[in-house]
Formats: sequence, C-alpha cells, structure tokens
Amino acid sequence: VQLQASGGGWVQAGGSLRVSCAASGRTLNRSAMGWFRQAPGKEREFVAAVRWSGGSTYYADSVKGRFTIFRDKTKNTVYLQMNSLKPEDTAVYYCAARANYQWVYWGQGTQVTVSS
Repeated sequence: VQLQASGGGWVQAGGSLRVSCAASGRTLNRSAMGWFRQAPGKEREFVAAVRWSGGSTYYADSVKGRFTIFRDKTKNTVYLQMNSLKPEDTAVYYCAARANYQWVYWGQGTQVTVSS
C-alpha cells in the first residue's frame, strides 16, 4: 500500500486547513486509515482515524470538535479537515493505513504550521 499525502501549509490561528491522503496498491486488507502528527521535539501522536468499511471515526481529545476525518471510498482517499487551528497543532502530519490490528503503512508527511 502506498500513501500519498497532500495539503497542509501555513495558516493563522483560528483558520482552517485540509490535508488528504490517497491510497494505492494492495488496499484490500486495509481496515482503517488515520492521521498522526509529530511536533518538533515530541513523539508522534494519534490524531484521528476512520474505519474504512463502516466509517466510524475516532479522535484524540485534543482535536475533538475541531477536526473531522472522512473518507471517499470512490477515490480511495482520506481527508482531515482542521478547523479552529491553534499554534499547538503545528506539526508534520502523517497518514497511515491499518491492517492486521496495526498501523503498518505510512505516508511521507505534510507540514502544518499555525501562527499565533
């Protein structure tokens, strides 16, 4: 499975951005897709995930009510809509695909910078 992330960029606090991740290759065993992020000097952390078949969503407490994850099955793509962005949301955002109960496939990351 190959994951290609796009979007991201720079925005002022309170603004919005959307990142997307297109999957290709052998995706039949994928059970979910998600987003993680890593800020400078910090460990990578979970942001949000969506079950591929049923569409159930999961969010980190820090982004609940501000971020929305959704998928377009026809495009084999997952999106993360980020609203009310805060400077602490600044990080490299990575998309991932889950198979066999593990996050095994990773995209290349896209930078999101929120200025105060």
